[in-house]
Amino acid sequence: MLNMLRKRAQSTLIQIIVLIIAIVFVFWGVGTNLGNKKNTLATVNGEEIPYQDFQRAYDSTVDNYRQQFGGSIPPGFLDGLGLQQQVINQLVKAEIFRQSGREMGITLSKLSTQDEIKDMEVFKDNGQFDLNRYKEVLAQNRMNPASFEAGLRNDLFLRKVQDVVNGFSMVTDSEIQSRFEFTNEEINIAYLQFKSDDFQDKVEIQDDELAEWYNENKNKYLSKPKVRLKYLFFDFDDDMAQMTVSDETIQARYESNNEKYVIPEQRHARHILFKVTEADDEQVRIDKRKKAEEVLLLSQGGQDFAELAKKYSEGPSGPSGGDLGFFKSGAMVESFDDVVFQLQAGEISGVVETVFGYHIIKLEEIKPGTTRSLDDVRTEIVEEIKKEDVKGYTFKRASKSYEDIIRSGSLDKYSENQSGNVQKTDFFTRSTPPEAPVSYPKFLQTAFSLKKGELSSLVETGKGYAIIFVDDIQQSDVPELDSVRDKVVEDYTKAKSIDLAREKAELILTESRDQGNFAEIASSAGEVKESGFIKRSALSSVADLPAPVVQKAFSLSRDALPEEPFVQGNIFYVFQMLERRQSDAILDDTTRDQLEEQLKTSAQQKLLAGWLTCMQDRADIRTNLQMLQ
Repeated sequence: MLNMLRKRAQSTLIQIIVLIIAIVFVFWGVGTNLGNKKNTLATVNGEEIPYQDFQRAYDSTVDNYRQQFGGSIPPGFLDGLGLQQQVINQLVKAEIFRQSGREMGITLSKLSTQDEIKDMEVFKDNGQFDLNRYKEVLAQNRMNPASFEAGLRNDLFLRKVQDVVNGFSMVTDSEIQSRFEFTNEEINIAYLQFKSDDFQDKVEIQDDELAEWYNENKNKYLSKPKVRLKYLFFDFDDDMAQMTVSDETIQARYESNNEKYVIPEQRHARHILFKVTEADDEQVRIDKRKKAEEVLLLSQGGQDFAELAKKYSEGPSGPSGGDLGFFKSGAMVESFDDVVFQLQAGEISGVVETVFGYHIIKLEEIKPGTTRSLDDVRTEIVEEIKKEDVKGYTFKRASKSYEDIIRSGSLDKYSENQSGNVQKTDFFTRSTPPEAPVSYPKFLQTAFSLKKGELSSLVETGKGYAIIFVDDIQQSDVPELDSVRDKVVEDYTKAKSIDLAREKAELILTESRDQGNFAEIASSAGEVKESGFIKRSALSSVADLPAPVVQKAFSLSRDALPEEPFVQGNIFYVFQMLERRQSDAILDDTTRDQLEEQLKTSAQQKLLAGWLTCMQDRADIRTNLQMLQ
């Protein structure tokens, strides 16, 4: 059911359900004795969880992972997750949740379930609930109304239970003020950079030291194995002229794959983006959303949307007026896509949040979906059928040659009677193959899996069939230092320059700590810079200083030094926190409301997690894990 509800992912209901499921996965540890109930996988305070419920939940979870991996789950992936135990714990926690809700006296009417269904956009036609569409969508998702409504009713019940628990969470004015002061705190940092590149000219090359370093790192310079091949290649393209396709076959293919030729509805939209990244804290998000709301008012007031996008958008489409062109459903991130495909032409959305930040969207035009005619796609169909049929034709041709090689006793004897068919290569590595067909991945994979003197079976490359014979192999070995000296000197210099930069940074820190004068000691080694006051909520905007350095500095007291240099790539930073103060930002009503909402959400999550833990500790939980073996 949750798969079908995905289109409503921005609703409070779905966010709550997702939160519940997330919490369910967190808490582990259930009992181990169940008794002799054959079809019961677990019991919670005497309430049974049938094995069938586990199997349905497990299959649904596996299917979700399969979709995420494009249809094929990597071998061993599910075993590494411990998925069976996760699903068991999910079911147990959900049962605890339901039982606790009943103890509270919480009930749910059938009318509330019906109202929820009628409000779902996926079941509407022209803005109104459509019973036939409802049944059609459920059928497409292999569900019937009874099972769907039972699942939805359960989800709504969990929502009501959560609402009751969340009702006990509170956020005080002092907590809001403390969070505001925390995010708006500023510090000024004195810092010095030591770049390894600046130390390369200080590295001295001593032959004995270079030889010792090379001996320790010689495996980095191993030569790659090489092969020399003889092969036959049977190209699909060479046989395409032999393929014919009848009109009846073309008509049948078109009718059986009609949905393939449907051009879905496309929409032309513009947007104004206010970027937010994972590194940005709550205050940055508050400021960006506030700015988005201000620009939204300008667009709603009649100002030209494209001009607003050119002026305010932080996305790559900003200079072109935020123009995203035409796109079909699913081309954009889900929350963005949902909004675009609910707008009417000319409408402007509210502020829409995605992983990229905050958007304001204007729908310019709707291009209805169409179906391409048989005449339009005839050439495509003919080409498609020919490519399918030619494989069998080429396979027969390649198989006959393979049989002839076996009867001849060797590829060389076969070639005596088939002049010009057998191709040869010089020695080459896997990373530097000759041109096609040798460079085809399957061809290379087979060639480098054979031993000297071995003949492959038929190898399908995607472009044709190959027969490969390994004429000779040159194994990898460690070259003499003199033959790779230039490369070794380059790598040695880089490695030693990093060591020198680190040593210098460590020395400055040690002397500064011993003598208590960072500014004087550091200035003797280079240019000491000051960051100026940096707000905790704007770390990502510091141009010359990595955000992690500033984050570390916020943990220091005034005039304190870090325990060791901070390294970012090949640059080492030493720094001192000079001053700390509150910014002059004002806690206005909008900021206060946003902070209150964020703190309340955090408090509710902690309260719900603690409540579930308490209910688990009180519950009698038994499982029969032998059923899963």
